[in-house]
Amino acid sequence: MKREEFLAQLRTSLAGLPKEDIEDRINFYDESISDRMEDGMTEEEAIADIGSIDDVVKQVAQKTTLTTLVKERYRPKRGLRGWEIVLLILGFPLWFPLLITFFLLVMVAILLVWIGVIVSYVTEIALSASFFAGVAASTAALMNGDFPIFYIGIALMSLGGAIFLAFGCSGITKATAKLSKAIILGIKSWFIRKGDRK
Repeated sequence: MKREEFLAQLRTSLAGLPKEDIEDRINFYDESISDRMEDGMTEEEAIADIGSIDDVVKQVAQKTTLTTLVKERYRPKRGLRGWEIVLLILGFPLWFPLLITFFLLVMVAILLVWIGVIVSYVTEIALSASFFAGVAASTAALMNGDFPIFYIGIALMSLGGAIFLAFGCSGITKATAKLSKAIILGIKSWFIRKGDRK
């Protein structure tokens, strides 16, 4: 692929960014190609070394805030006309509850992604509390002259479960964080790429 073709495709793919950010990225990758060519690479090798357009879009998405992308996507390209303002005011009872509903659905989706982490930590706390309760019950049984084998068994089972689940909590937290990061990166990449389809 030639430099002009690569930069043209990149410009199209980054259409969801603000115009000054697009120019900064185009200039950056143009200079990157030039630097690689000065180091002895051919134009095609330099472009291949940078990566595919998808790779570049993902890199840009990681560095760009979602707020910036949403503002650019929904920024009005012209002022509102009088009839549009009236329509917005009259339609407020309809569009505002829909906006709130959308926001709540997004919050529920985030909660659903993290519900496994929340449940695992609550279970960890419950098992730890069960261990201390078993120790307290064993002590109370000993003080009454009883043999507390049942309570000791519960305490040891709870301790084993808590230790085992601690590793699971760590793993599920890392996996959920990785999933959340991938979802956010996907949304940001979608906003960047959707800019050219307005």
